[in-house]
Amino acid sequence: MSAPTVPTVPTVPTVPTVPTVPTAVPPFTGAGRPGSPDLLRSVFRQHAAGVAVITSRDGGRPVGFTATSLNSVSADPPLLSFTIGTGASSWPAVRDSEYLGVHILGEHQRELAGLFARSGADRFGPDTGWAAGPHGVPVLDGVLAWLVCRVVARVPAGEHRVIIAQAVVGDPAGEGRPLLYHQGRFNALRD
Repeated sequence: MSAPTVPTVPTVPTVPTVPTVPTAVPPFTGAGRPGSPDLLRSVFRQHAAGVAVITSRDGGRPVGFTATSLNSVSADPPLLSFTIGTGASSWPAVRDSEYLGVHILGEHQRELAGLFARSGADRFGPDTGWAAGPHGVPVLDGVLAWLVCRVVARVPAGEHRVIIAQAVVGDPAGEGRPLLYHQGRFNALRD
């Protein structure tokens, strides 16, 4: 009987290494300004943001304001955030409310955005279409989308608060194109 043959393992050809060439990083030549409120405002004028109106109730009275700081935070759970100044007329309602309305405005709603941004305006006057929605939250007519959210956190941030809220009900089925805020003005989206 002959000895069993051991199969040979094929050899893997070696791949030659490619030498890396260091890339030269050019020196920064831009001039910068020290961080300040003016610098931050100037930079964010260059940032186009969507426009939302946040609504709530202060006792039995509807309140609301225009916000361009709306952000999606998490899909699961469905969380969003926005900021509000503690000196804003709507702050007491936002501070004390369990539920808030979030409305995404369309480009056809520039006047509504301006109304809710103007201090001292009659924001829920006869020209504003709205109804008491889920949890008694004011829901605006004709918006691109709306949510009613439960507030889960109010985080101090300088003279503002970052509000984190969880969506509990809403409707994304409005028609139109979004309204944007850029360079201190409400603008339409262009292709």
